[in-house]
Amino acid sequence: MGLKEQLREKALSEGFASFGVCRPDAVPELPERLKIFVEQERHGQMAWIADRMAWRGDPSALWPDAKSVVMLAEPYTPTHDPLEVLEHSDRAAISVYAQNRDYHDIVKKRLKRVGRWLVDQAGCEIKVFVDTAPVMEKPLAQAAGLGWQGKHTNLLSRDLGSWFFLGAIFTTAELTPDASGIENCGSCTACLDICPTDAFPEPYQLDARRCISYLTIEHKGPVSEELRERMGNRIYGCDDCLAACPWNKFAVEAQEVRYAARDDLVAPPLKDLAVLDDTAFREKFSGSPIKRIGRDRFVRNVLYAIGNSGDASLKATAAALTEDTAPEVSDAARWAVERL
Repeated sequence: MGLKEQLREKALSEGFASFGVCRPDAVPELPERLKIFVEQERHGQMAWIADRMAWRGDPSALWPDAKSVVMLAEPYTPTHDPLEVLEHSDRAAISVYAQNRDYHDIVKKRLKRVGRWLVDQAGCEIKVFVDTAPVMEKPLAQAAGLGWQGKHTNLLSRDLGSWFFLGAIFTTAELTPDASGIENCGSCTACLDICPTDAFPEPYQLDARRCISYLTIEHKGPVSEELRERMGNRIYGCDDCLAACPWNKFAVEAQEVRYAARDDLVAPPLKDLAVLDDTAFREKFSGSPIKRIGRDRFVRNVLYAIGNSGDASLKATAAALTEDTAPEVSDAARWAVERL
């Protein structure tokens, strides 16, 4: 068995479900695609996308010595229907990936174990990335044959569906590239049709400024009232376009128990989340990706959901926050009270 096949076996034995290799320069159209995205200001407040365009658009510039990019996928497939909570307006919808431990830590440790094995075998150098550097993982994963970017711009796989994380190992080792993934969306528009905020100007294009994942996680300050109404009870991320994809009939079960949803995060009552102060927020979401947005933005999102709930019993909960010291919280509380 050659080095690449041994590496594949090692990656699968560590818990990854899919493996592929591409060259760092495998997607030459990336710089132009990224340039257009930023020029149209579809990145919103995510200044880090524009600030590091040179590296993000050209993976070979990120580390010129790299000869190969190993792309790996790790499933986090939910065991429950993530759309079911949307029918319960007094409950909070939290994106599946954030219902337990932070995937960054889990995937990165797994990547490092695979990477160390490669270093020991090939005497090469490596760098590992999990959403923490200017790396466009999805185009690279398609180039490495893991799947294709669907009309919702997320990666899809015939074998894994859409519920999986991506990790990258850049290496100086020369590994034979795999064939690029082939687009298999056909005429289906399920992901585009279900989007609550019309965040897809065209198939295969996303305007992050209208995406609920962006609005609840990245957007600072108040959200426009038009979009608040469309957010429903989604308070951290949004799974609609992923959940709607027919390819999920092939989704595989997650092997990592730390991705299994915590009971208190599947459909938590909005009234319980709105009253969290900073200390309680940090304690509840210790080790969770939710922690990084902070209490103020989180409670802002909860108040938007309360305003959309139509549940008059939650009016007092919102009213208690109309004088909150965080401007985005007090603004959201006043809006929720007025709505109710």
